[in-house]
Parts: sequence; C-alpha cells; structure tokens
Amino acid sequence: MLKINKKKLIVIVGPTASGKTSLSIKLAKKFGCSIISADSRQFYKEMNIGTAKPNAFELGEAPHFFINNLSVVDSYSVGKYIEEVNGFFEEYYKINDLLIMVGGSGLFIDGVLKGLDDFPMSDDKVRNKLNLDFNSNGIKSLREKLKLLDPDYYKIVDLNNPRRIIRALEVYYSTKKPYSSFLKRDNSYRTDINIKFIGINPEREKLNIRIENRADNMISDGLVEEVKKLYQYKDLNALNTVGYSEIFKYIDGELSIEEAIDQIKSNTRKYSKRQMTWFRKNKEIIWYSDGESYFKDILEEIKL
Repeated sequence: MLKINKKKLIVIVGPTASGKTSLSIKLAKKFGCSIISADSRQFYKEMNIGTAKPNAFELGEAPHFFINNLSVVDSYSVGKYIEEVNGFFEEYYKINDLLIMVGGSGLFIDGVLKGLDDFPMSDDKVRNKLNLDFNSNGIKSLREKLKLLDPDYYKIVDLNNPRRIIRALEVYYSTKKPYSSFLKRDNSYRTDINIKFIGINPEREKLNIRIENRADNMISDGLVEEVKKLYQYKDLNALNTVGYSEIFKYIDGELSIEEAIDQIKSNTRKYSKRQMTWFRKNKEIIWYSDGESYFKDILEEIKL
C-alpha cells in the first residue's frame, strides 16, 4: 500500500509485449495523472513502428513524456536521462501528487530510482580498438568476448546494443575487473518519493504468441518502409536494436524478408528473457500475469 503525505510514483515494468502500455494508460485515466516513458527505444521520434510506441490515440488518452523527445542523431545516455527525469520530477511534483513510469529498460529505471554506478573513466584508446573490432567483425565477436570475460553482465545486458557491450569490455580491459563488479551493491531505492512497483509478466507461451503477432503486425504496418527511410543512419547506436537491425540485413541482401521476420521474433523473445532476468532482481515488484484481468487487484494493491 502507498503511504500518504509523499509524492507517489507507480512503476510498471515487464518484458516487451506484456501489456504495460495499456495498463499505464488505464491507470493514468483512472487517477488523472501523467505517464513518463522508461523505454529507451521510444525516445526517438523517427522510430515508431519498430518500437511498438503508443499510437496517436493512445498518446491522446493521457499526457505522455519522454516519448518522441529525441532524434536518432542525438547523443544520449542513461546519465542524461536521469538528469532530465529528475528535473521533470522537480517541476511535476510541485503541482501533482502522482506519476506513472512505464517501460522495459531496467537500466534507465534503476538509474532514476537508485542512481548511477561508480564506474572508472573511459579509455579512448581501448574504446577505439573495440570499435574497430566491431566494425570489422560485427557484434558477435564482442558478445563472445563479454561472455568469456564477464558472464554475469552478459546475462543481463542488451546483447543487441554494441555501445553497452563495448563499454563493459572497455572497463574490463582498462581495470582488469569485470564491469559487473562496479555495479552498485546498495540496492535501496530513493526515499524522497513513495514508489510502488507493478510487474506484468504473461505466461511464456502467451507472451511468445504476442511477440510473434506484434512482429507480423509491424511488417504489415510498414516497418520495412520505416527502416528504409532510416537506412543512412543504420550505424548509429539508436538503430542497433531489434526490429531494425534485422530489416537492415534484409535491405543489404543478407537475409530474405522471411528470415528477417523470423530473426525479429527470435531476438525479441531473447530480449524479453533478458528483461525478466533484470527485473527479477527487484523483490519489491508485485507481479501479475495480465494487467486487464487483474486490474481490480492492481488497484487494491496500489490503494490510492
């Protein structure tokens, strides 16, 4: 139950395609509050279909923030997100008591609610060497190195995000210590806001069906055309993500469209499992298999 006399934040988490967006909108309408996105792929205004971003109707159902706030050419980081969200909190909570945060980017959520880890300074020489490795041998080479050198971080990192893999390897080669050893051991959440975690995690079979249907719908909604318009930016970090990387390979003739769709489905399933590996560390999350069927239970759990 949420305590009174504190500003309140409902955090809705779970794997991709679990139904987080619809639950967040339903709760926002119920309580008359706003929604802040913690999905790092939905920040980019040029990426709509492949990120399963809320559509125009859904965005009109409740005030949304940190969606369509960036361009793919913008340089952005977890640290910048934390800074901007904290600034948003300061202004929002002056006149509001309740906010909903929703998303599947665990690193961004924990960054806001716990703070950043204390990592060593970057080493340009090491990073340049790793970038050369990536450009010459692809992301698979980096994944193999990370799996060998830091298996703990390998289990939770987004394996389709070369920037995060490169950063982890950079830390290892610079310090001879795994990236995971620098992660915060203090897992306590900030106390200036009253936080309630709600998790949506459908049964795996149902989730996989949703993932497959979503991928098929993305293709019919024009994902290939969206990716073609972004082809000139294919090497930017924002585009190194599931749903885009596979279509780039199709455009380049490396995959047939059928193979690309199959890879999108497979990579999304893998990504959803990594998301759950991250979120299961948080013992404060109250889990439900479905936000629609258990809406009354969720309201009872929140008890505003």
